[in-house]
Amino acid sequence: MAGPSGGTGRGGQGVGLLKDLPPPYAGGQFARGGSLGVLGTRDALNTPFSTVNFTQQVIQDQQARTAADTLVNDASVRLTTASNGFSDTFQIRGFEVQAQDVGLNGLYGLVSSNRVAAQYIERIELLKGPGAFMYGIPPGGSVGGSINIVTKRALDVPFVQVTPQYISPGNFGVHVDASTRGGENKEWGVRFNGLARDGEATIRDGNLRTGLGALSLDYQGERLRWALDVISQNDDTKNFRPQIGLQSDIAIIPHPPSGRSNWFPGTQLQQRDNTVASFLEYDLTDWLTAYGGIGYRAGSNRQTFPDYRVFGFPSGADVLGNFRLVNAFYDSYSSTVSGNAGLKARFDTGFINHSVNLVYTGFTREDGYAYVANSADESVPSNIYRPAPLPVVTGERIAPQRYAGTTLTSVAVADTMTAFDDTVLLTAGVRYQMVNQKSYDTVTQARTSEYDADATSPLAGIVFKPWKNVSLYANYAEGLTAGTIVGPGYSNAGAILSPYKSDQQEVGIKVDWGTITTTAALFQISRPDQVQTATNALAYNGEQRNQGLELSAFGALAPTLRGFASATFLRPELTKPIDPLQRGNDAAGVPDLTVSAGLEWDTPWVPGLALNGRVLYTSGSYLTGANTVRFPDWTRFDLGFRYATILDDRPFVFRFNVENVADNRYWLTTGTFVTVASPRTFVVSASYTF
Repeated sequence: MAGPSGGTGRGGQGVGLLKDLPPPYAGGQFARGGSLGVLGTRDALNTPFSTVNFTQQVIQDQQARTAADTLVNDASVRLTTASNGFSDTFQIRGFEVQAQDVGLNGLYGLVSSNRVAAQYIERIELLKGPGAFMYGIPPGGSVGGSINIVTKRALDVPFVQVTPQYISPGNFGVHVDASTRGGENKEWGVRFNGLARDGEATIRDGNLRTGLGALSLDYQGERLRWALDVISQNDDTKNFRPQIGLQSDIAIIPHPPSGRSNWFPGTQLQQRDNTVASFLEYDLTDWLTAYGGIGYRAGSNRQTFPDYRVFGFPSGADVLGNFRLVNAFYDSYSSTVSGNAGLKARFDTGFINHSVNLVYTGFTREDGYAYVANSADESVPSNIYRPAPLPVVTGERIAPQRYAGTTLTSVAVADTMTAFDDTVLLTAGVRYQMVNQKSYDTVTQARTSEYDADATSPLAGIVFKPWKNVSLYANYAEGLTAGTIVGPGYSNAGAILSPYKSDQQEVGIKVDWGTITTTAALFQISRPDQVQTATNALAYNGEQRNQGLELSAFGALAPTLRGFASATFLRPELTKPIDPLQRGNDAAGVPDLTVSAGLEWDTPWVPGLALNGRVLYTSGSYLTGANTVRFPDWTRFDLGFRYATILDDRPFVFRFNVENVADNRYWLTTGTFVTVASPRTFVVSASYTF
């Protein structure tokens, strides 16, 4: 019993965002389908791409604090950061996906650029591979995959659910989820999610204080559907999870310290995010729907943090964990406007059914920062096992100033054609994408550089269903990625790297066996490789080509047993590196095998009691493209139980989970940049629904 969940159960001919959500699959942890931007909402078997759609049930039962806690259920997704850090950063199919590239109801740039709180999420939709055609250009340049958050909407049956929470060793909180509908036909809905949390979490002598409020309003009429989301997320963290670079020429990888250790005592981080977004659909006719959405987000980070660059060494900590440390103020802000508008038509030409979508997307963001650091002469020696306190910043803190502006616009048209009793589905489309980027001097505010680029990106996909429960599919997709505006800390700070194209080829099979779905996919993704050079500049280094095989299964193995399992085999090859000796080597920080699996069992001897477990395995990866030093592999085990019963005629659910049961110490890494994984963590909650 997972508590209130599910879509509104209302709506008509909409394009997916405001109509009925695809129903949960057997076991309830995954949905049968999800939204795919310009391609609309699709059943997974009718989609020529590899997708995963997590439901609120699995989010709630695993006691996820952020979207990242759920996404690792799929083997193609791994985190390169850990809890209580600066942000959640992902690897999907071996390529980095930043938190800023997580969409909100199909629009980029509207969720926190640090992490997405789980409390207001109804569904997490994962698309593997480049998503630029479906959603437009991702602002952070991700090509490995796209993550879309579907927010909660009011349900037909009103409720108030109160959930006290505890995270070891001493963080306490309470989550309130309330929903109601009104009007003659219950066409008006209101849902509110609030979270307050405070206390020491997974970092020794640290403190995590969170305040979250998410309000959803919606109207579900005969032809008109409308929704409004207002989200405010505020995090104050004392001693956040440390990250550091390792010297690229070390002979062995240093042993990771305790997951509760803090190499930088004295760090402070304040994060503020406020979002308002509105979405509208209107059925002009029975076959033509107009839709649009627009949102605004303002976010800021205010931090006192270590500048761990080592003076006199190539980079980072040495094999013994030694490094030199300075302190710095790094304050930043970003403001974003993101939107889309489109028409979706459904019609027939002879024996062919068409679903045509024409859409315009627009995104504009301004970024600013202020960076004040101690000088090299003020650095102090430190060690990741015996850390020195942060020295006092001698400079004066200043207000952040604009340093970058990004505008991304595109127009796309797509047609999905079905024929022969829906046994063949052919998708074809094209998106014309435009990029404009500017950088500014943070002191004078003079424009230092500007870049304009455009490209036409095609997409083709086919699904062949020899039987109703079997889908054979293939796709080809291209995307344009905005070039990086180089931030502080690099020798070429303020420069704009040129935009670049990426492409994917994929073939696969999906089989629905009734209560279990199995999938297999072969894919290849190519894109320029971005590295930090010996002169501390950010630059492209030839091309990285990831070839892989994905296998997965999910559903209900029996009426009382549900679960999931997936494995990703990857070859992250450097195909065109600047250093010819690295040609054919593996890209730094990318594992060649990852596995995720989980089971939940309803015990026969205690009604309402369910036991659960999860295992995550990640093979080793290389420190650099030279492939001379390799990180060891790691395995994490999670265990827990859930007990659901009735108290005073009201649903009550108690959940207890232990993450990283064996308290394993291992590095999470992108190559030379590392952080230690979270330690053994106990998570406890009790949900009472009125």
